[in-house]
Amino acid sequence: MDFAAQPKPAAALCGGVGGAADGKIAYPPGVKEITDKITTDEMIKRLKMVVKTFMDMDQDSEDEKQQYLPLALHLASEFFLRNPNKDVRLLVACCLADIFRIYAPEAPYTSHDKLKDIFLFITRQLKGLEDTKSPQFNRYFYLLENLAWVKSYNICFELEDCNEIFIQLFRTLFSVINNSHNKKVQMHMLDLMSSIIMEGDGVTQELLDSILINLIPAHKNLNKQSFDLAKGLLKRTVQTIEACIANFFNQVLVLGKSSVSDLSEHIFDLIQELFAIDPHLLLSVMPQLEFKLKSNDGEERLAVVRLLAKLFGSKDSDLATQNRPLWQCFLGRFNDIHVPVRLESVKFASHCLMNHPDLAKDLTEYLKVRSHDPEEAIRHDVIVTIITAAKRDLALVNDQLLGFVRERTLDKRWRVRKEAMMGLAQLYKKYCLHGEAGKEAAEKVSWIKDKLLHIYYQNSIDDKLLVEKIFAQYLVPHNLETEERMKCLYYLYASLDPNAVKALNEMWKCQNMLRSHVRELLDLHKQPTSETNCSAMFGKLMTIAKNLPDPGKAQDFVKKFNQVLGDDEKLRSQLELLISPTCSCKQADVCVVSKLYFYIYLFF
Repeated sequence: MDFAAQPKPAAALCGGVGGAADGKIAYPPGVKEITDKITTDEMIKRLKMVVKTFMDMDQDSEDEKQQYLPLALHLASEFFLRNPNKDVRLLVACCLADIFRIYAPEAPYTSHDKLKDIFLFITRQLKGLEDTKSPQFNRYFYLLENLAWVKSYNICFELEDCNEIFIQLFRTLFSVINNSHNKKVQMHMLDLMSSIIMEGDGVTQELLDSILINLIPAHKNLNKQSFDLAKGLLKRTVQTIEACIANFFNQVLVLGKSSVSDLSEHIFDLIQELFAIDPHLLLSVMPQLEFKLKSNDGEERLAVVRLLAKLFGSKDSDLATQNRPLWQCFLGRFNDIHVPVRLESVKFASHCLMNHPDLAKDLTEYLKVRSHDPEEAIRHDVIVTIITAAKRDLALVNDQLLGFVRERTLDKRWRVRKEAMMGLAQLYKKYCLHGEAGKEAAEKVSWIKDKLLHIYYQNSIDDKLLVEKIFAQYLVPHNLETEERMKCLYYLYASLDPNAVKALNEMWKCQNMLRSHVRELLDLHKQPTSETNCSAMFGKLMTIAKNLPDPGKAQDFVKKFNQVLGDDEKLRSQLELLISPTCSCKQADVCVVSKLYFYIYLFF
């Protein structure tokens, strides 16, 4: 039933509707003449009977084929093709589809212009497929089914401007497909379009664009069904269409001819979607990406790195093993001179470690170099990358990667140190305190508690305060029940190395001294106001400020807080309870979340 690669129709079959005027038109039994002299309702009635006749005919009905040839030509006249009534046009389109089926492989229309008009006409009628609740939907479906089964559009390969017809057909089908259609509708659409791609001489850029445009995120989100249809079509025609896709990307990526397509600006989005559909669609495109990774333009390299990060990092991707040269070239971007490129490479590593732990060995050396990067943001993101993967599964990161985080706890920048310390604290709580991954994992990170407490020896008050915070939240969590918290403290203290024990004792000593200073400040508030009292109070405030972040600014905040403290008796009583040796963690929580909480956050 295929029109493709068939001999041209015999010259005896008339060249167009003009042939109908040379002989009498035979109508099926019971059907009167169909002309412009009858009403539209009557015309529809008669056309339905004609549709039934052609529907029941098969290719072996030679006598009937000859008998109804003039009628077939008549139905292709301008009167029907330009008829204003959509029901008339639908019935005529169904007749024409059956005529192509019955007369295959030779069509009764030899004029190329007439064939073009007919197929553009049929294509316009396919728009009726959009409304599945329409009373006429079954006829529209029959039209689609017939065209797909016979591969009627393949006859258009003979036409010089067949591409115009195909583009219109593809655009129509992609525009009408929606979530109310069943699988049969999509299957027939795929059959119709795939036969054009696979049996033609090639796919033009404009026809390719009509497919690819449905993969662009904006279109994909607007009509998921058109995306699914495009996806199915590409999967089915991968061997044929791959060369056309490669040519398109070569024009844009290598030759820089963005004018070849309106989709050129979406080139990287298209590559990502095509790779997800079937990596074989990009067999010839990947070497072009390697070329782009070496571009002199930093922004261009950044765009390619972002794209490849998604391709290499996606869960089911085996691109790194299938294309080692491209993978090695991509890893080289970790050392790119352009800071954003290095930053993007480091961010990619986290997804890669989680989705492809087998690539950790390749990434380790590059992350090591970047952990010493002159850019603070890159060193920071190296830590985030490693900690994120480790929190997902400690087995994803090796000891060397954890060692990079350990080193950064002594970074010259506070932001980096803080990220490293907090990250390690979270790992300790997850794998040691909670034991989420068993004894082996706990042993792997058992060094963290000692390392964090050693940092208390640093001169920076920020480091000291963060260690105190980590101790209360992660090493011995304050929200545990008293008995559980004491067990936790006992285990910690018994397992610390000597230097960590000294640091912990020093921390408690400093905290106790600070409580003493606050207690003495509260005592001063109980005394009558005097110059001596004010002077002593000022000295205490300066001492307390030295134990807070940024002591210079802290002095002003402490002074304001002291003024409020003098006027608010309830606040003073809560503060006294907070610094009392008998104050429990639960009582301290109540103090913190009540009025004291308000004042602390108001000023600090």
